[in-house]
Amino acid sequence: MSDNSFPTSGPGRPKDLAKRKAILEAAKNLFLSKGYDGCSMDAIATEAGVSKLTVYSHFTDKETLFCAAVKAKCEEQMPELLFELPAGASIESVLLNVGENFQRLINSQESLELHRVMVATASQDPKLARLFYEAGPLQLLQEMTGLLTQANQAGKLRIEVPVNAAEHFFCLIKGGHNFRMLIGCCTPQDDQENEQHVREVVELFIRAYAP
Repeated sequence: MSDNSFPTSGPGRPKDLAKRKAILEAAKNLFLSKGYDGCSMDAIATEAGVSKLTVYSHFTDKETLFCAAVKAKCEEQMPELLFELPAGASIESVLLNVGENFQRLINSQESLELHRVMVATASQDPKLARLFYEAGPLQLLQEMTGLLTQANQAGKLRIEVPVNAAEHFFCLIKGGHNFRMLIGCCTPQDDQENEQHVREVVELFIRAYAP
């Protein structure tokens, strides 16, 4: 999921990276508060404390910046390292780690607000919905599919269609509580409840795909 669209060498790199981070943070804040259509590159530049030219030098257009902001949010909570299967590691511990981080991601206030924005604009702007899906959810689905493919090859699980199993896992982690939070009819669970939910899902998943 890494985004390598910015220079990796040359003078001023730390400053450029700091500006890029500021732009992404500003974009995330404004896309959530004003929606995609109500957020301009000028406003993002002002919020980030940089020039509009600097914003365009890092991100060629608003769609690119939106996708980068979604990817950045996912990578903060779900780095690629999570989806590795080290030799000797139990599949239970790996799945618990993935599940706990995914649950924190989808139940975060930023993620909830972004999903509400996307649902509200989906019928008017299907292209934006597709960009959001490809930049965030699809990336995570592909990473999880890769992990489950490794688990199948290592004999830790028996999975004929890893991409389907990946979707099953994420849907189980979401559960009903995430939907209730999305529509604003409940408050977040405490840490103990979250941990118990993830553990139950992982146990169920392993029983379903046991070799």
